[in-house]
Amino acid sequence: MSTLLNNRFMLQTATAERLYHDYAKNCPIVDYHCHLYAGDIADNVSFENITQLWLAGDHYKWRLMRSAGIEEKYITGDADDYEKFLAWASVIEKAIGNPMYHWSTMELNIYFDIKEPLGLANADQVWETVNDKLNSGFYRARDFITSSNVELLCTTDDPIDNLAAHRRIDEDLSFMTTVLPTFRPDRVMNIEKKDFAQYIGLLSMATDLPVANWNDLKILLHQRIDHFAENGCKLADHAMENFVFTLTSDAEADRIFQKRMNAPDMPLSPEEEAAFKSALLLFFAGEYHAREWTMQIHFGCRRNNNAFTFTRLGADTGFDTISGYSDFVTPMAEYMSLLNEHGILPRMIIYSLNPNDDAIIDTLIGCFQDGSEPMRIQHGAAWWFNDNEQAIKNHLRSLAAQSYLPGFIGMLTDSRSFLSYARHDYFRRILCDYLGGLVERGEFTKNMELVGSIVQDISYNNARNIFIPSSEQM
Repeated sequence: MSTLLNNRFMLQTATAERLYHDYAKNCPIVDYHCHLYAGDIADNVSFENITQLWLAGDHYKWRLMRSAGIEEKYITGDADDYEKFLAWASVIEKAIGNPMYHWSTMELNIYFDIKEPLGLANADQVWETVNDKLNSGFYRARDFITSSNVELLCTTDDPIDNLAAHRRIDEDLSFMTTVLPTFRPDRVMNIEKKDFAQYIGLLSMATDLPVANWNDLKILLHQRIDHFAENGCKLADHAMENFVFTLTSDAEADRIFQKRMNAPDMPLSPEEEAAFKSALLLFFAGEYHAREWTMQIHFGCRRNNNAFTFTRLGADTGFDTISGYSDFVTPMAEYMSLLNEHGILPRMIIYSLNPNDDAIIDTLIGCFQDGSEPMRIQHGAAWWFNDNEQAIKNHLRSLAAQSYLPGFIGMLTDSRSFLSYARHDYFRRILCDYLGGLVERGEFTKNMELVGSIVQDISYNNARNIFIPSSEQM
């Protein structure tokens, strides 16, 4: 097989090459949104083979394998790890145009010094080479993070989490990467879910606080937010299929909450669901603003579309899709305007999984910049189904055209894989290719120090300045 990766990989101009190699390549990583499990980092877990490292829990790969006609036995079923790896090799070698072809090749190259793309012809060699290294004792969870030059990573954590794993990591002075929790209260927001009342009961037990009404719930959540803050948290994250907001009184929120808790099987109306979620969004924003946290809101995803497989395999197994919503701007603008009016608009990162929303978000965020810092309201990175070359470039073009690209917070992994930091390199190459093209075509100055500083700000500095206090910066 021929070598895919070289100094010009994804870099179409000499300017792009220079921007990447001189300015982007060696920047540390601030991964402000990922799904790595803090317990695995605390335990510094090891992996017996490449399947356990690479394929377990990776619904990106599972989805591609199903599309290629691979039986579920070789994806989440009872086939052995070697068989699953061969099945993946048979799929990825033909995945032309799919970003996973590039990611897989980059991951093998960056972490295991394997130059050729994976395919059936070299699968056995890759299997043996990677597994030998994994069993050497030098390729454990923390080794991948350290070798990726990750300065800070933020996990995604339920309010019920005691965050003991984060404390163990923080106390281990031999590990230099800062690992912080992110407050993700989806299960509190999702009052329509069947297990809502049960979950509130678990929260009450975890905090030893009674939850009989709306005010009790706010007290409990305030305590959990304090708990996260005491453990270094700087971000919250809210996932919503569609963003909803309507002005709601405390009395109405209390009525809806008690109705749900007293009759867990009785469905709420869509209006009641929206009202309760709106009341929580107002409460959370005030809490985050008071602590100078950043509030992430992402929407545009319809989850678990295949009911049969959801029943068998559960959530996050590859059955989600991009969704469209005719007007998220009206409720979001009203929400942000109300927060701003009351002086409690926190720093925000807004994401939509639907790429058709790029320009809408880029124009909306411009309505709420206050001049206190560059891009206090951010349009989050092209993520999930959009972290491919074309969608990333479209995102960059829209942000540049409608907003202020140099203030962009940059890439995230949004991943459960310890190898996914290759995606930051992938993004940086695309960024440098985009900016290099503008320079080469005479659409921007040829001052390389200036353009290079933009590259470094987007790749690292902007996120560092937000999430790493100046007292902690080197």
